[in-house]
Amino acid sequence: MKQFRRLMVFITISLTSYISLAQTIPVSTKVNKPYKILTSGKQITIKSTKNIQSIIVWTASGHRIVEQKEVNTTSYSFNTNNVGEKVFFVMIGYEGLKPFTEKIGAQ
Repeated sequence: MKQFRRLMVFITISLTSYISLAQTIPVSTKVNKPYKILTSGKQITIKSTKNIQSIIVWTASGHRIVEQKEVNTTSYSFNTNNVGEKVFFVMIGYEGLKPFTEKIGAQ
């Protein structure tokens, strides 16, 4: 019985020290995106609450189809009529913020 108590004390102390050393979950620093991407067939529109500084759009195979700097507007539209792919990546740049990247699909 004495050995069982010692074993239980050892397990309790071990678990307590293990739990106390566990890392805390970091607080999310997620920034809400200041834009919406609207698709209608091959037409893609980006609407933003802030002025868009730059836009880059490329296909899943890596071909750039849009690279526009100094956009300085809250809305930007383009179409993908001459592109045979349906999956695209969009990178939207704002002044003073990290660029936002998103994967989208178009028909």
